[in-house]
Order: sequence, then structure tokens, then C-alpha cells
Amino acid sequence: VQLQAFGGGSVQAGGSLRLACTLLGRRFNDYGLAWFRANPGEEREFVAAISWNGDNTYYGKFVEGRFTISRDYSKNTVYLQMSDLKPEDTAVYYCAADDTRRPDKLRVRHGLHYWGQGTLVTVSS
Repeated sequence: VQLQAFGGGSVQAGGSLRLACTLLGRRFNDYGLAWFRANPGEEREFVAAISWNGDNTYYGKFVEGRFTISRDYSKNTVYLQMSDLKPEDTAVYYCAADDTRRPDKLRVRHGLHYWGQGTLVTVSS
């Protein structure tokens, strides 16, 4: 499985960005997908996840309704729409995938088998 993440960039506080991550090499429908984020020296923090069939979504507590995760089966891509961005949202954002049928496990980074390279999001005040 290869995960290619893109869409990061610089934005002012209150702005929006949409991240995308494309899964290659395996059948997209078989995988749940998640986003994590981290700054240098920190552990990766759970951001959002969506189950393999799209029925379940999860968000980190800090999201507070500002982000939406979705997936497009025709494009083998998962999206993270981020709005009302804050400086503390600055981080490298990573997508991850796993074929678990337990979607709640997508929130736990240790259990995810595949990771993308990360895309940097910078939010200025």
C-alpha cells in the first residue's frame, strides 16, 4: 500500500485547507483511513478517521466541528476539510490506512499498518 498525501500549505488563522491522500496498490474499498498530526519531537496525535465503508467517522477532541473527513471511492482518495484553522493546528499531517473491520481502532496510531509521507500545514496568527 502506498499513501500519497498532498494539499498542505500556509494559511492565516480562520482560513481553510483541504488535505487529500490517495491510496495506491490495493483495493481502496478494503481500507479504513485516518489522519494524524505531529510537530517535531512530538508523538502523532489523532485527528480524524473514516471506516472502510464510510459508515463511521471519528474526530479528535480538539477538532470541535472544524474538520470533516470524507472519502471518494471513484478517486481512491480520502479528504480532510479543515476550517477555522488556528495557529495550534500547525503540524505535519499524516494519512494512514488499515484493513481493520474495527473502525474504532483507526484512532490508535500503533495499530495502523500503512503511513503516508506527511504534508505540512502552517497556520499564522
